[in-house]
Amino acid sequence: MLNKNIETFLGCGNEYEESKIVIFGAPFDSTTSYRPGTRFASRTMRAESYGLETYSPYQKLDLEDYPIFDAGDLELCFGDSSLALDAITDITRTILDDGKLPMMIGGEHLVTLGAVRAAAEKYPDLHIIHFDAHADLRDDYLGARLSHASVLRRCHDILGDGRIFQFGIRSGDRSEFLWGKNHVTTHLFDFETLDEVIERLEGKPVYFTLDLDVLDPSVFPGTGTPEAGGVTFNELLAAVLKLGRLNIVGTDINELSPPLDTSGASTAVALKIWREWTLRLSERLAE
Repeated sequence: MLNKNIETFLGCGNEYEESKIVIFGAPFDSTTSYRPGTRFASRTMRAESYGLETYSPYQKLDLEDYPIFDAGDLELCFGDSSLALDAITDITRTILDDGKLPMMIGGEHLVTLGAVRAAAEKYPDLHIIHFDAHADLRDDYLGARLSHASVLRRCHDILGDGRIFQFGIRSGDRSEFLWGKNHVTTHLFDFETLDEVIERLEGKPVYFTLDLDVLDPSVFPGTGTPEAGGVTFNELLAAVLKLGRLNIVGTDINELSPPLDTSGASTAVALKIWREWTLRLSERLAE
């Protein structure tokens, strides 16, 4: 007998009911302001994940030992950001209500807002840790308040002051940095103060959003708005693994644009980070 051809992320073919982590793709890049293509990230990562091993020599853990469900990609309205965000909020709410941890693969960074809306409903004391090259704190971009360039500003509209912590930031409009001084905590260029923030947030519900352009473009060129001066792969990996100490209630990885790096190297980098972060979360949830 032949089986159905169902492609999932490597090691993530478990049933929904038994799984503690639920992965879904959010293929949306309609507000991208420079070079599009992130709508293809989740599909490409899923297919290319079979170039990895399920075993991590970094953590000595294996994806095959944990129940993880891949829900596939959402069908999102490219012509209406509000409708796309509503769909993301709906699936995130369902996953959270079922007692599972949502892991979204973007897509441009605006998709984070949909997931944060649902997480904040369930966890009123939600905090955000944000790795990125860009502040994403504009009130609008060319008149659009729903934009990848304003996603953390919209998250602030929900959470308020003192609950967003940014790392790796090295680009933004002057007004973003001036506004941010009074409303969010921004650490420029690297992860130097991450340990202090982790200590501060232990026990609190945390949503972690990873914009992969926090990496230097020499490591990760396949992104729509590359910014020189970023962190190395090893620096990012070490920082991500540290976050496993926290009460992570939702997470996303975004801004890979596979068409912008046809060598596949950027996809490989994104997948390595995805595997290690998924394993770190899985191990914490198993404790």
